[in-house]
Amino acid sequence: MSTRLWHDRATSIKIDGRAFINGERVNAVSGATFDNISPVNGRKLTQVARCDTADVNAAVIAARAAFEDRRWAGKSPAERKKILLKFAELLRSNGDELALLETLDMGKPIKYSLSVDVPSSARCIQWYAEAIDKVYDEIAPTNDDTLALITREPVGVVAAIVPWNYPMIMASWKIAPALAMGNSVILKPSEKSPLTALRMAEIALEAGVPAGVFNVLPGFGHEAGSALALHDDVDCIGFTGSTRIGKKIMEYASQSNLKRVWTELGGKSPNIVCADCPDLDAAVAAAIGSIYFNQGESCNAPSRLFIEASIKDQFIEKALAMIPSFEPGDPLNPATVMGAIVDHIQLNSVMGFIESGKSEGARLLAGGNQVRVESGGYFVEPTIFSEVSTSMRIAREEIFGPVLSVFTFTDLDVAIREANATSYGLQAGVWTSDIRKAHKAARALRVGTVHVNQYDSDDITVPFGGYKQSGNGRDKSLHALEKYTELKTTWINLA
Repeated sequence: MSTRLWHDRATSIKIDGRAFINGERVNAVSGATFDNISPVNGRKLTQVARCDTADVNAAVIAARAAFEDRRWAGKSPAERKKILLKFAELLRSNGDELALLETLDMGKPIKYSLSVDVPSSARCIQWYAEAIDKVYDEIAPTNDDTLALITREPVGVVAAIVPWNYPMIMASWKIAPALAMGNSVILKPSEKSPLTALRMAEIALEAGVPAGVFNVLPGFGHEAGSALALHDDVDCIGFTGSTRIGKKIMEYASQSNLKRVWTELGGKSPNIVCADCPDLDAAVAAAIGSIYFNQGESCNAPSRLFIEASIKDQFIEKALAMIPSFEPGDPLNPATVMGAIVDHIQLNSVMGFIESGKSEGARLLAGGNQVRVESGGYFVEPTIFSEVSTSMRIAREEIFGPVLSVFTFTDLDVAIREANATSYGLQAGVWTSDIRKAHKAARALRVGTVHVNQYDSDDITVPFGGYKQSGNGRDKSLHALEKYTELKTTWINLA
């Protein structure tokens, strides 16, 4: 579809910003709304229901009723599988609409909304649907006169609180395993990008997910999000977002019913390129492509680049040659590869980090400016700093924007030590021809995922999550089912 056609569709698309509770679109109980502004051009897309405690109470009542009467949990695995497969199919058939909503709402290029976000979300729903009837319970090896059964049961009412950077994908990572295991779900999308979550709820209902089983509450974290975390009838929270908010949610859980809290939090991922890197061009392409993908708004973005001194100049030369291909463009142009920052608040945050890098003495090699101001949207050039010290803000704090910090090393052990010198531990990369060196580095790096001679490979079959203050538990793979189920042991006397 051409740029003009995407703009025409953007002008004519009908957007419903009401909440979704118990199978129906509803206004917030208070009647309050907030403006949903597109980062593409700064224009208002719609008004969205501003849910708060009253709406959380209504959604929890609906979700609890659905769980207790077993309208979903009581369905056979084959029935739940069939419905979730239909859900995935409908996501694909509504792909153009969902991709357009994702781009208008969050600012990412339509190219990637179509090729990454929609198909990845559908694949996630499909994969967990197919897993439903392939997960077996256990019989313990006890004495002959007893039978000990170990069974998985749904935990109950699950609240999923997700961020704005990958609205559909992050929602799918939470709701798919939770629904597969028979839970009721309340999804709280970010107030910055709630539109695809609301549309997904309608599609789930169309697929056959019963009313009350999947609810969506748009609103602000300090209102709807905190009310969910404090609610005594929410059994579990799956959260992806900042470390600061993750800590607050865990506090709220301790203040209420000790609900389990699973967190996937921030990152400051290191990418280490050794002089014996087997393919320098591939290493450069991965380093630049991964940091600027999604405008740098990725928790696992390799924002700290460690280059062995002997190849630094050659690496930087190649990297700078790639920068023009990542110049921000119209997100509705299918050729654009870097779009808009999600809103003016995040724009100001990113620009603040860039200014701090300059003021603290880092050398600006490329970018550093806001661009496309005339569009009314929020765009930042791909930015590279070198001569960065570990004490600088840009080296320590998660920027969540298209900013790369370059470090130099001569001793791999020192590079690993500096890579680990952070409160985060989400992902890392290592580039070397020496398998022993690669294995040693992978074992030493305190992160949830280590990439060797590539970066950012992804598959639903592989767990995703971090060490330290990057969170606990894992999204994706069969391991995610552990978060949304209880293990029950049943002893039966056969004597």
